[in-house]
Parts: sequence; C-alpha cells; structure tokens
Amino acid sequence: MGILKVALLQLIQNSDAKENLKKGYEYCKLAKKMGADIALFPEMWNNGYSLPKTMEEVEKWKETAIDQNHKFFTSFKNLARELNMAIAITYLEKRGGLPRNTVSLIDRFGNCALTYAKVHICDFSSEEFCSPGDNFYTCDLDTSIGSVKIGAMICYDREFPESATILMLKGAEVILIPNACEIDETRKCQLSTKAYENMVGVALTNYAKGTYNGHSMAFNIVSFREIIKGEKCISRNTLVVEAGEEEGIFMACFNIDEIREYRESQT
Repeated sequence: MGILKVALLQLIQNSDAKENLKKGYEYCKLAKKMGADIALFPEMWNNGYSLPKTMEEVEKWKETAIDQNHKFFTSFKNLARELNMAIAITYLEKRGGLPRNTVSLIDRFGNCALTYAKVHICDFSSEEFCSPGDNFYTCDLDTSIGSVKIGAMICYDREFPESATILMLKGAEVILIPNACEIDETRKCQLSTKAYENMVGVALTNYAKGTYNGHSMAFNIVSFREIIKGEKCISRNTLVVEAGEEEGIFMACFNIDEIREYRESQT
C-alpha cells in the first residue's frame, strides 16, 4: 500500500461562505502540492462554525445551511476531481426541519464517498438548533496508494467511547475528525486512547488561534512496532503530528501496511 497523507487544514474562522470557499480552494491546492491524499477541514467550514447566540439569530443562521447541490459543495467536488485528491468538506447541512452538522468525504474522482452528520450534538450550547445524525459510517476510499477504509466523527463525538468503537467494528482504518473547540491535554489523551484501543489511525483538524487554539493532531496505532518483527517489545509514542496554534497545513502520514500488519498481529 504505502503512506496515506491527510492534510490537516488548521484555519481561522470566517462566517462568510464566499470567503471560506476561496480560502478552502487555496489551502486544498497547497495541500495537493504537499502530496496530500485527503484534505480535512475543521468543523462546519462553510459558515466557520458560526452559531446563533440569540433566538433572533436562529433564522438567519439557518439560511447559511446548504445541501449537496449548492455551489459551495459542488465547487469542492469539482476541485477534488481537478486535484485528484479527496476532500473532507464540512458544512451546515440543509434538511427538512433543523439543519445538521455534517462532513462529506469527496473522493478524488469528485464523487461523494461518505456523508456523516454529528451524532452527539452539543445540545448544551446553541448547537441545540442542529438535528443529530443517526449512525456512524465508513467507506472504501480509492486513493493513489489503493483502497483505504475511512470513518468519520465530529468534535463532541470524541467524548463518547462507542463512536470510535462502532467505526472500528465497521472496518475503519483511519478516522477523520473535524473539530471546533479548545484542545487540552485531556482531549489529546482521549484521541491517543481511541487510536490505541481501537487500532485505528485518528486525524483531527481544529480551528487556529483566533477562533480556538489549534493543536490539530493525529495518532497512529502501532505502539509496539517490534511485535510485528518478532523482536523485543518496546513501546513508542504514537503521536504522528501536532500543530501549534498558528494557521497552516499539517500533514498526518499513516503507513497503511503497518496498520494492517499490526491489527492482524493483535487478533
């Protein structure tokens, strides 16, 4: 197989969809030049995770919701095809009733391979105006190195152990996590544990300083690499990459052969 490269697009929030489309294009093109197979946006990129603060703002906020026929979405489908690179685009999804907090993984041919709506919405905040998703999903993503089983969750889903476990049981090898909150040591440990216990790679993209505090990161699963070679078992740090607070692109590289060999050795 080889190395799957996930570009973590750690960006600053902007509530203007046109500006986010323009900026998203720019960063996806830069990610492709860096060799990315997948570009991963932070949570609800089309409106910059701009949530209503008052009841008066709710209707205006709902107007920022889009469906997959909207120009914002179709533009990224066209870009994925042009770049020959998958794009995990996040948006407030328009539906009957309340909108959903959604990520769609567009494959390198411009097809929508997976759409996931956040199951565990933050109903203790103004995200209560979102409708929750109904399940966790995986897909077989065609990449330049072959087919890789990808799953997705969003932000607060991290707080619940079953999120990653369900995706693992559905075959996920790498889990993509768009995020919009402060990252601290507890949440960092949370991601590391999810990767280790479920034997999956995890890649999280957060908003940069100015919106939240960055620290987009990724973890591998192979904490005891020497087991595969039959040598002495020595533990290693599974952190693949951790950004600082600044805006930028941070590459998470996953050795898919190594992940598969390790999972096989543990079952």
